[in-house]
Amino acid sequence: MTSPRPAGGPAVFRDAWGIPHLWAGSAGELAFLQGRNAAIDRSWQIELERRRSEGRTAEILGPAGLHWDRFARQAQLDDTARRCFDALDDGTRLWCQSYVDGINSALDDGLRGGPEFDAAAASPEPWNPWTPIGVFLVQHILFSTFPNKLFRAHVAATLGPDAVEFFSIEAPVWSGSNAWAVHGSRTVSGAPLIAGDPHRLLELPCVYQQVRLACPEFDAVGLAFPGVPGLPHFGQNGKAAWAITNAMADYQDLYVEELRRDAGVGTVEARGPLGWEPVAVRRETIGVRGGVAEEIEVLETARGPVIAGVPDTETQRTPDDGGFERVLSLRIPARAEARLGFEALLPLLRSRSVDDVETALAAWVEPVNSVVAADSAGSVRHFLAGVVPRRNPENRKLPVPAWSAGHQWDGRVDLPRREVPGLAVSANDRAAAGGAAGDGNGVGMEFAPPHRARRITELLEVGRALGVGDMLAIHTDTLLGSLPPFRALLDSLNPDDVGPGSAALSAEAARLRERLLAWDGRMDARSRDAGLFAAWRGAFVRRLATHPVLAPLGAPHGYSPLFGPWLSVVSRAGFAVETLLARGSELGIDLKTEAAAALEDASRLPETDWGTKHTLLPIHALPGNLETELSGAAMSGVELSGIELSGDTNCVLSMESLPGVEDRSFRGSVARYVWDLADRRNSRWIVPFGASGRPGSRHFADQLPLWAAGELAQIETDWDTLVPEEFTTGPVTTEAPGRTS
Repeated sequence: MTSPRPAGGPAVFRDAWGIPHLWAGSAGELAFLQGRNAAIDRSWQIELERRRSEGRTAEILGPAGLHWDRFARQAQLDDTARRCFDALDDGTRLWCQSYVDGINSALDDGLRGGPEFDAAAASPEPWNPWTPIGVFLVQHILFSTFPNKLFRAHVAATLGPDAVEFFSIEAPVWSGSNAWAVHGSRTVSGAPLIAGDPHRLLELPCVYQQVRLACPEFDAVGLAFPGVPGLPHFGQNGKAAWAITNAMADYQDLYVEELRRDAGVGTVEARGPLGWEPVAVRRETIGVRGGVAEEIEVLETARGPVIAGVPDTETQRTPDDGGFERVLSLRIPARAEARLGFEALLPLLRSRSVDDVETALAAWVEPVNSVVAADSAGSVRHFLAGVVPRRNPENRKLPVPAWSAGHQWDGRVDLPRREVPGLAVSANDRAAAGGAAGDGNGVGMEFAPPHRARRITELLEVGRALGVGDMLAIHTDTLLGSLPPFRALLDSLNPDDVGPGSAALSAEAARLRERLLAWDGRMDARSRDAGLFAAWRGAFVRRLATHPVLAPLGAPHGYSPLFGPWLSVVSRAGFAVETLLARGSELGIDLKTEAAAALEDASRLPETDWGTKHTLLPIHALPGNLETELSGAAMSGVELSGIELSGDTNCVLSMESLPGVEDRSFRGSVARYVWDLADRRNSRWIVPFGASGRPGSRHFADQLPLWAAGELAQIETDWDTLVPEEFTTGPVTTEAPGRTS
């Protein structure tokens, strides 16, 4: 049993990993404590996220921050956050305000700062009440589908509209999250298990923070976003547990807007379904560290904020006016409805059953999540949470005309839900978003391939009762799900004659082909054959990207460099390689010839283990040359570069590489967890680096060795084993909110 919390006021305890365990007398005091702790443990991280939400990163990062700042200002992230905050119910607003008061109290008490601030000659600033909503928007505004629509528009403009379908990738950029639940009828304990791992950029410190939040109402452990109250995505409180993956839903639309200006009075109008409409216009100035301040125009039509121009479009003339310009506006549910879903966060902590979890998340808006939930009574449920607008299916594919009545939003899609009598597996796949139909067509257009979901299901269906150890083993599975079409292509090659006009394979290339055909398909760090496969796959993708059919996509696209990762032809060829393997010949690509040439390319490269190339590439946003000054062991006492990793894109252990571009992993499991509803002491968790965001702390990266080895740490629940930390909370400025409906 967990020991009772000793009597006393709000307090912070630490376990052996430096993970904060927070206790307070009410939910409001606990929110204050969580905010204060985030400000102390993750000071630079939350400051940078706040500035991202406000479009002010260039003030400390210099010109490198301009691309993001322009977008954040034009997309009006901070204003959207303020609108969502103003629309909150009173209880949620007070709870969020308490969290912000905690952050600001740490600033008032001089407990923020760090080497990054010193290098930037910058100081942390007070937060606004709505800043946590802005921070959450920053994490997810590029998380959905609108950048893919920019790429499809580029394909349509460059290769023609019919070419778009050849990049139907069934793998939107960088999907890799897993979550699964096992009903108690299939577990050793008789109670449900939930496990999984979210995939994001491997930022340093981690985008998630392990934390325990306890008060008389609830005692929850889970993963928090620093700068955001509660446990939005992954948590358990002894009675209920929840976890999510990205549902891959399409809920963001791009509209082609036609604007006309009246220079005399400075007004702008947009052509809508009923004619010309007024456009909101203002100008803002972006400060730039070490550079010249930049003034930008911020426009918003009835559809949404204008975020980009339409490339290569000359001013068009109409009979009624002197011409118009074409731009792209972005419509998202959070801005359209002035709701993001923060109303769900406090009820989620208070949940005691899967019914409570689903009721709480009925208030969720975006991003749309695939949720698995379980409770100690034995129930397991799988459902989607969020808002998917109902509109023309063409909206999901490309930017659509703003003046067309047939492309406007008309209500919302009913999202699927189901009771789970056995297993629930969600891995960004079509079936997980499809409910009973299993096709996902009502929710989105492109999903992750089914490889990870199928493999997890296969590993769960072993014909015996499952325990925590089985969940841990699934986390580290390295079988490459996307191998079969590659193997079929290799098998189709005749070493003596690989195609019209092609020479026979060299002896070296023929030997490489035989080795790859005999390989077991596991992307293990110590596997020499996995390294050879990656070398051949990369060469093949590069040849596809530079093929005369696809090469025109490499021409300038006209969009902001911010969207470069979504518009890189090599990257997109890598993401769409399974589609291109199946249908590339329809484009006029001789796949056998390209595969054989790639074998020749790879056979000339030195042989290395996969882990020699597939190493950790952590991302730490810093001003100037501080990244060099604070790299590696100097930051933490733990070497951060050169960490060899198993797994790859389309493995359950989805430590992703970018075939043809980058073998190192800059995106992958930003946490792994197992929630045991029978006994929380059996639960496990891990993050890539550590609990602290302060360079030099012994907890800055002390979890890295376990994470890299695929191991998880036990969650401590006994208060008597934790170390109390001297902590003065200062005044709590709001009353503890009551229960919200």
